[in-house]
Order: sequence, then structure tokens, then C-alpha cells
Amino acid sequence: MQLRDLPSVDELAADERLANAAPRQLLVSAVRSTLSRAREEIRAGADPGDLIGRVELELDAARSARLRRTINATGVIVHTNLGRAPLAAEAIERVSVVAGGYSNLEYDLAEGGRGSRQDHVAPILRRLTGAEAALVVNNNAAAVLLALAALAEGREVLVSRGELIEIGDGFRIPDVLARSGARLREVGTTNRTRAADYERAIGPETALLLRVHQSNFRVLGFTEQPRLAELVRVGQAHGIPVVDDLGSGVLVELEDEPSARDALAAGADLVCFSGDKLLGGPQAGIVVGRGELVERLRRHPLQRALRADKLTLAALEATLALYLDPERAAREIPVLRMLAEPAETVRARALRLAELVGGEVEETVGRVGGGALPLAELPSFACALEEELAARLREADPPVVALVRDGCCLLDCRTIAEAEVDDVVHAVMACRS
Repeated sequence: MQLRDLPSVDELAADERLANAAPRQLLVSAVRSTLSRAREEIRAGADPGDLIGRVELELDAARSARLRRTINATGVIVHTNLGRAPLAAEAIERVSVVAGGYSNLEYDLAEGGRGSRQDHVAPILRRLTGAEAALVVNNNAAAVLLALAALAEGREVLVSRGELIEIGDGFRIPDVLARSGARLREVGTTNRTRAADYERAIGPETALLLRVHQSNFRVLGFTEQPRLAELVRVGQAHGIPVVDDLGSGVLVELEDEPSARDALAAGADLVCFSGDKLLGGPQAGIVVGRGELVERLRRHPLQRALRADKLTLAALEATLALYLDPERAAREIPVLRMLAEPAETVRARALRLAELVGGEVEETVGRVGGGALPLAELPSFACALEEELAARLREADPPVVALVRDGCCLLDCRTIAEAEVDDVVHAVMACRS
């Protein structure tokens, strides 16, 4: 085919095979895209083939959902690229109910007038953490940004050099400080910082002492960081608030991951943490602590730009309600369930999957992910298949994201739910055929 052989946009769109394929505007857009690619291929010496079929594929792609349910077979429980924490069934149900109609998002049903969207989650957060007050924004970076802007704009914030972290997608604590209008003042060294370093650095321009959880890394060896209680004593001696950024944050006892309740009990004035990591809820930034400070955050103009929407609040409220019964939370919140699942249960699931698809069971190590417990290793088991299946499985419906290691495609069963095994089996069989 030559360039002159290509039909015009109107000619191709008028083909009877495309008569009822799509509304005119969408059809013309698909035709133009098809012809543009066809010209490139002809110039490269290739034959563009069936143009009608290609227009139909363009239309299918335009209508298809880009954000899709995906099966996590990586063994990383809080996988940022795969949407972090899956929601509990109770949270999904609450979102569905709230999304399907109107809600009392900012309406006080008792008073018959305007209310606050914070009223739906603040009481349960106070109960679970022991805080005087609570506030929810759209993610933890926003929570930290808001705290710095409301409490330290134009003034100094003291941070240990060992806590000037960067997490995913280039998010850096120094950059957040700069954007908030606060000024960073580093104390201590990368590996050793003491309470006395903060004490010496405090001056008339000091507004906050900020402690940042190291999140996705650990410094080992000749190291020292002051305990939160020590930092609080320094802050109280000078009348300076202490803000503790927990990063992931938990509401249960979990290895050496600090909990919001523990941080407040140690005297932190404000504690910030995420909703969609170890908490197991939706993306959210949660701030708990002293009532007067939380109120300053709530009244700051930036708060409106960072606030959480009704679906986030619905999912978060339902997730938090599960924590009122710790045993129920451990059963029904997927992140907690995966963290605690016995290795033998995971092995049994891997064995079942391997038998159904003709694979081999291989011992692996799962990870917590999401910037939490970076050194923790979770004993796990995977179904090992031929390496070339990994790319094909990503194109399955639903897509399956696996690990490739030592010439094998590994389907780690710590993050494959029991209810997903059949979907994985169907995907493997379809990819092989």
C-alpha cells in the first residue's frame, strides 16, 4: 500500500462496517488515529493491514477502563504501584452505599444545618488513638505539609539529618518543608543525633521539632536517635510543639513499627500517618493530637485544598470501625490478615495453585512494602512457572503481576487471596493457549 491508497477520514468513517460502531465524534477520532499510524508504517515500508479492524481496536481501547483490578502475585503486601492496601469488604460496602446517592457529608442531621465532614471520622480516631482531636486530608504528605504551613510558616523547623528522607516518586522532606513556607534547620549527623543537638539548635525562630519515621530504609551500625519522649522533654522545656510523622502508621502492635497511640502517649503534640498502608484503609492523611493545634490546621486555608472526599471518608470510617474489635480487624482487614497468615497456609495455597497449573512450589520471602518495616522478611511460598508467562500474565483479564527470578515466573501466594486462585489459574491457562 502507498500513501495515496489510504482513504480520507470521511471515506473510512463512512464504511458500512463502522456504521453503528460509535458516536460520530468518537468514531472520527479513532479513524484519524488509525490513519496517522498507517502513514507512519507505510513510510517505514510496512503494510498497515486491515484499516477497519484497526479502527475497531482503537474504539475498544478508547472504551476500555484504564484503571483495572489487578492480582498482586509479588509477595509485597502494601505495594504502592498496585494501589497499596486492598479494602475490607465492610469498607467497600460503605463506599457503595454512600456513592449511590446523597449523603450527610457536610450536613448536621440533628441540627438541620451545615456540618463538618471531619465529624464522621474524628470521634472514632480519638477513641482509637487517645487524641484530643483528629483531622483527615487526602494523604500523609498533605498532612505533613498542612502541619508545617499552619504551625511554622516563616519560621524554623528542626529535623535530624538522619530523617531527611526521600520516599516514592521523589517525595522529599526538605522539599515539603520549603513548599510549606517553613525553614529547615538540620541537627545532628546522618547516623547519630541526640536530644542535646535539638536543645543547642533551638532559637527564637524555632517553631517546631519534627520527627520523621525513616520509612523505607534503616541506618545500621554506629547509630543513635533520641527517643520520642526525650524529644518531647526538649520541646516542653522551650514551649515548642513536637510533630511526629509516622509515615505508614499502625493502630495495632506490630514489631517495631510505631503506633499513633504510643506516639501520643509519649507526648507528641501532633502525629501524622497514612490511611492506605498498614492501617489497611483508603488513601488518606490522618492527623491526631492536641485540640488547639488540630484546630489551627483545620482553619488554615490550605486545608480546603487538601481535604478528603466523601468516598475516602466512608471507606476510612468503615475501616476504623473494624479496629474497635481487634480480633475482627485481624480477620477482615486484608493487610492485617496477610501479615499474620501462617506460612503453612500460604504453602497450602501455593501447592493447590501449582497442582492446577502444572507448576512447582518454591519457598520465597514476602515483604511488607509501603515504606514500612523494610528489614522484615515474611516466610512465603510461590508457584514457579516458565519465565515467558510473566509478560503475558500482565495482559490477562484481570492482569496478574508476578516476580521474575532465576529464570522463573513466581506467583507469590502470600498476596494472592484464596478467592483469587481460580482467576490466576484461568489467566495462566489462557496465556499458555
